[in-house]
This record gives sequence, structure tokens and C-alpha cells, in this order.
Amino acid sequence: MSAADPRVQLVRDATFVRLGTDGEISGVRGSAPDGLFLQDARHLSRWRLTVDGTAPVALVPATADTDDTAAGVLTPEGTRDNPPAYTVFRRQSVTAGTFTEHLSLVSNRPDAVTARLGLTVDADFADLFELRADDRHYAKPGAEYESRDTADGVLFNYRRADWHARTEITCDPAPDAVAPAPAQRGDTARTLTWHLPLDAHGRADLHLTVRARPHGRTRSPAPAPAAVRRPVRPDSATDDLARTCERGLADIDLLTIPAPGVDGEDVRVPAAGIPWFLTLFGRDSLLTAYFLLPYRPATAAAVLSALAATQGRRHDPFRGEQPGRIVHETRHGELAHFRQVPYGRYYGAVDATPLFLVLLHAHHETTGDRTLARRLERHARRAVDWMLTDGGLEQHGYLVYDPDPGGLVNQNWKDSAGAVCFRDGTQAGGPVAVCEAQGYAYDALLRTAELADAVWRDEAWARRLRESAARLRDRFTADFWMPDADFPALALDGDGRQVDALASDAGHLLWSGILDPERSRRVGRRLLEPDFFSGWAIRTLAAGQRPYHPLSYHRGSAWPHDNAVIVLGLARQGLAAEVRTVAEGLVAAAARHGHRLPEVLAGYDRSATAAPVPYPHSCSPQAWAAATPLALRTALGREPLGP
Repeated sequence: MSAADPRVQLVRDATFVRLGTDGEISGVRGSAPDGLFLQDARHLSRWRLTVDGTAPVALVPATADTDDTAAGVLTPEGTRDNPPAYTVFRRQSVTAGTFTEHLSLVSNRPDAVTARLGLTVDADFADLFELRADDRHYAKPGAEYESRDTADGVLFNYRRADWHARTEITCDPAPDAVAPAPAQRGDTARTLTWHLPLDAHGRADLHLTVRARPHGRTRSPAPAPAAVRRPVRPDSATDDLARTCERGLADIDLLTIPAPGVDGEDVRVPAAGIPWFLTLFGRDSLLTAYFLLPYRPATAAAVLSALAATQGRRHDPFRGEQPGRIVHETRHGELAHFRQVPYGRYYGAVDATPLFLVLLHAHHETTGDRTLARRLERHARRAVDWMLTDGGLEQHGYLVYDPDPGGLVNQNWKDSAGAVCFRDGTQAGGPVAVCEAQGYAYDALLRTAELADAVWRDEAWARRLRESAARLRDRFTADFWMPDADFPALALDGDGRQVDALASDAGHLLWSGILDPERSRRVGRRLLEPDFFSGWAIRTLAAGQRPYHPLSYHRGSAWPHDNAVIVLGLARQGLAAEVRTVAEGLVAAAARHGHRLPEVLAGYDRSATAAPVPYPHSCSPQAWAAATPLALRTALGREPLGP
């Protein structure tokens, strides 16, 4: 729950539920939908309680006791002279594919009475892309919605061609009656009614279970094994960084989902974030795993295996697939199944492929284990081939992308429309070469050369990779450096012009090492000037430029993961004071939000407010934000996690 979104959110085992502060679900759409969600679909869209025909109000608003459980207290309306006749104690929780509720109805009357409790329920099976769409309608020819009474509840069915999803509600005790709810024509909502006898000041209990059955599953997913987390050693009794690390690791556990590995094995990987991205994301999962690498190397191994399993094999323009390309995201919903959106497996990322190679080498470097590198050698070779061919290194001299009118206009981490822009705010036309992707490519070539030498014993290929990296570095400085700004361009557009907005992407070049040390240090210090650094974090765009907006997704906000990459780069360049400054701002921001860093913060200056202003549509928890404090810890040179 946050000021920007007051809903209660419960998460566990790739399943989440979003509730009102009264514990209700009303079927809201837009930027903050409510409901029970699994595999990109809403399996519960209405959950409305009444007592004696009226809706109770929250006496104690629902509050999350833990990440997966919330409790609240409700009463019918009353007055000082005529206090409420009943009190409802409500406890709700979520686990793998399942939402449960325990209701205790307590009579406040001195005489025996029979209370009439009603619960209106529905399941609209809406795809997440439908819920997000502001003005787009997705046709569903032949779609059939059905609700059917059962001995102890209701079963909702949704069918469309070969697609079949279900939601099953069971009740203990069983309802006394089930009837269609007053609603619009065609609505499948049902109202379940109980007549509960209560002694004087007596109590009745009701146990409700909702099981989501997504398409392709006849049973709810199995709960994940309990995570074993090694504690972070605090440096003092008030070490906010240690607490932020602990919260971050807990959030990574919440976001961990199952995925098939390269040899068909089950692996567990961090999904990107809630509510929109509870699925495997190439770039997000790779950087999250990199941040965690000194602490949880097994996460990197799992992510690499899952991404190798989904590596591109053919050319499919609809979803951007190309041989050797690493996937941007995977989806399991209805619209992806029927190819109404390209995101079932969508490959529109220019940077995931080099980051795959960076992480593969980093895993070997950190663990000393050659097994994974040997296992994924052919996938690494395919990834390099993609960078040289379809990726653009041989034809254009750089990794490039063309805007995808059916998918993502921008295919770097700043993937919103208009994010890669000139100082006047104009979006760059393609093919676009963003600066940070060239740094990733340079680093990937050098790291892969080391694997070719040390693990794969291919010295000739290693030599060619190093030569390619050297040529890339030479032309990068010549083409991207803006002498007047003493700063690298955000990108080159399709005409080779420098996209001259001053952007945080430049900080990633310190991490990859594509800039020479002197320029790197100048860029690092420039990013700490007040137009970039808000006091909480480094903004995506420097303030004062025409396209800057503190509440823009990528043109003035501040992203913790972006800052984590920059901080690792600052540390690589020996800028220790700058590392401490950015780390302190991020940790202070986390401390004001329960030690949880959100996906993105507004770009307002720290002097303006006592706490960072939340971005209105930020995911929370979000994987690479959760892993950011671990990257800060590494950059600060703190000792590793406890035994």
C-alpha cells in the first residue's frame, strides 16, 4: 500500500491479489486494477460483502500483516446511540494460485439473532493487456462466460476456441442460496447467501477459498520451496542499507517464479515486477541476477538457463525474433496465445543479448565454475552472431533497433515512446543506436573472448572478438562524444546525428568501460551535478532541458536500478565519494518507504519534500529495484552476506 495506490497487495508463488482497504474487489481497470491474478489474467473481479443487505464499512482498514496475509475489521454503519449490530473480522491470504478468506461475524446484540451475510463474486478473466489499455479494445470472437453453482460454492468458466480458464470458489459452510447478482445483462456474477444463527454476543465463522485454474493447468501451481536467506550483517544498530538489503532479498523471493531451463529442467527466476510484469523479462532478470551475483550466484545460473531456453531461432517480424537474440519478455495470457499482442515471446530488446553474455562471463568469474559456461557455449556463440548480424554491428557499426509499431518504439531500457529524444524533445528515428547498448556490446565482446580463451579453448575466435571490441571502442568515442557538452550523446539516430539530450544512460558507460578513464571520471562527476542528482537519485534526464518532466516515466524520473548500474560504474572508475553520495540518497529514499525501493521515483529535488515523491504507476515490488541495495553494498565494498 502507498499514498499513490492505497490498495492492499498480497503476493506469493507467482500469484497476487489486490484489494481495497475494506478487503473488497470491485473490478477496477486502468493503472491500478484490483482482483486475483495468475499468469497474466484476472481470475477474480468481484468480491463484495454485505451483512443484512448493507455493505459494512472499514472500522480498521485492511492491512498487510505479512507479504501474503492481511487483516481488517468491518461493521455495518451505526451511530453513537445505535451502535453497529455486528462486527466482521476479516483475514485474507494468498498462496500458489489460491486466495483464502476467514470471516468471523460477531454479534454485538444481547439476544440471539440470525444474520444474513451475502457475498457477490465474479470472474471476468481479463487479460492484463486489456486492463492496461486506455482506449484499445481487443476482439474476442466466440468468447463464452459461464457460472455454475456447485454443492459448496460457484465455478466460473471462460472459453474461447482452444482457450479454457476457470475459477473455483468453495465455502465452509456451504451457502444457503446462490443466485444471479443484480447486474448488467450477460454478467456471470453470483451472490452467495448464508443465514447464520448467532447466540447473544455469539460468533459464526466462514471459510472461503478461491482457486485459479489458468489455461493449460488443471490444478493450482505448487508452492515454492521455502527460501533460505542468509542475513545481511548490519554495520550498526541503525544500518538502513542492511535493512534495505533484507527487504530487497525478501522481495526477490516474492517475485521468484518457475520457468523451463535450457534442458527442460525447472528453474526459478526473478520476475520483473507487480502488477504488470510478473513474468520472465530478459533485461530485468539479467541485471537483477548481476546485482545479486556476489550473494546468490544460483539466481544468475537459473536466469541464464531460462533465457537460453527461449533464445531466438528464426526470423519472426511480428515478435521481433531473430536467431541468437535473447528474449525481452514472455507472456502466458489469452491475448498472447491468440497473437493479438506480440508478447508471448517478444524479442524487442537491443540490450538483452549482450547482457546475457556479460552475465555468463560474470558468473564464471565470480564462482570459478566452468560448467555453466561450457553448457551454454553454443548459445553464447549464437548471441555473438546476432550482435554482429541482425544486431547491426557489422552493417551499422553499432547495435541498433528500428521502432516496432506493433510493440516497443524504443528497445533499450528506456522503452517508452519519446524516451530516446533530442534536447528539443523530438523522438529519435531509426535505426537507433543508444549509447549504453554499445557499452554492453563492448563489454560482452571482451568477456566472451575471455571465456573463449579460458573455457572453450578457441584462441582464434577470442582474438577476433577483442579486435571487434577495440574497433567498437574507437569509433564510439569519435561518434558519440559531444565536445561542447563534454558528455556522450544519448544515441545516434538513423541519419547518424547525435541525439543530444543529457541522459543518465551515459553513466552505464562507466560500468562497461567503453569510455577512456579520464572521460569516464568527468561523466561520473557531471552526473552528480544538481540538474542530474535530485538528492535521492540520479534523474533519467537532466533538469532544465525541454523534454524534462519529473513525473515522466523515462524523461526526468529516477530509477533505482539505473542508479545501481551507475554506482557500479563510479566504483569501477575510482569515484568513491560519488558512490557514497548516490548510495546515501537511495538508502534514505528506501528508509522512508519501509526500506523498499520502488521501481521508479519522481524527479523532484530532495529539498522539496521530506520523502521522495512516488511515481504514480510504479511497480512495487520490482526485481531490479529490490536488487539495487545489493549492488550498492558491492560498490561500497561492504563485506559479503553473513554465513
